[in-house]
Amino acid sequence: MIRLENVCKNFGDLQVLKNVNLEVKEGEKLVIIGPSGSGKSTTVRCMNFLEEPTSGQVYIDGQKLTHANKTKIIRESISMVFQQFNLYPHMTVLKNLTIAPMKLHHKSKKEAEDLAYHYLDVVGLRDKAHVYPTTLSGGQQQRIAIARAIVNEPRVLLLDEPLGALDLKLRQEMQYELIRLKNELGITFLYVTHDQEEALTMSDKVVVMNQGYIQQMGTPEEIYNEPENAFVADFIGDSNIIDGVMMEDRVVKICDHIFPCIDEGFGRKKPVDVVIRPEDIMIGKPGCGIMDGIVTSNVFIGVHYEMCIEAGGF
Repeated sequence: MIRLENVCKNFGDLQVLKNVNLEVKEGEKLVIIGPSGSGKSTTVRCMNFLEEPTSGQVYIDGQKLTHANKTKIIRESISMVFQQFNLYPHMTVLKNLTIAPMKLHHKSKKEAEDLAYHYLDVVGLRDKAHVYPTTLSGGQQQRIAIARAIVNEPRVLLLDEPLGALDLKLRQEMQYELIRLKNELGITFLYVTHDQEEALTMSDKVVVMNQGYIQQMGTPEEIYNEPENAFVADFIGDSNIIDGVMMEDRVVKICDHIFPCIDEGFGRKKPVDVVIRPEDIMIGKPGCGIMDGIVTSNVFIGVHYEMCIEAGGF
């Protein structure tokens, strides 16, 4: 549905995107994640020419975007939801939703209002049709912004950190709301976030970016369990990254102790970075484990305790 080929984007002397190649399948839920300045938002903005690539090509459903056809293709295929709600404060919710279908898609007033009421039902806010956006809560405004984006019945919905302005509880509620909408509407869904949990929860495929490059693409399980480099391992989830030696396939030496592992192909007695997730560590009675350590802190954070342990020089 969307294809980027060798896309670069410069802002003056600053190169923000560096030969980005990416494919998004029709109906896919793809999430782009990365730290601030990694290029994730610019990647999405290049997909609908809010930012024009410095070089490279963007294809929507097989059609190359150009100056001549970009407006027609984007209007027919793509809608976007931003972090800020961007609702017109001087218009009622209903008018916010009907303006694009009437102005851009030449719907009659009745056709536009019928669509608006339908998608207000979808987001559960039909009763707010005649109020002004400033009277709504943050969560309600974002749901209206989503309804305004989907009222044009796009084939692709781009969401650029749409929940960033909401508090944690409301963010979690809206995550499930967006998943429900995606499943109901069946549209291609491309989501930008810096939140790791959000990325893993809401995606079929995750794209991890840093410094203008794609670091890794894969399913949430692949990204979490099989990070391709130290950046991905450290950025996605909590990780302990320590020095080790790959003794042979599936055997690694850490702090003079031998452990089984899942990796192959590094050769024999090769230095490696070892990624150990917290949930893969078991704590037992002193002297009963493979390694002894000292608990230096123990913090209760709701559903579990977070411990720091000094062991083997780490």
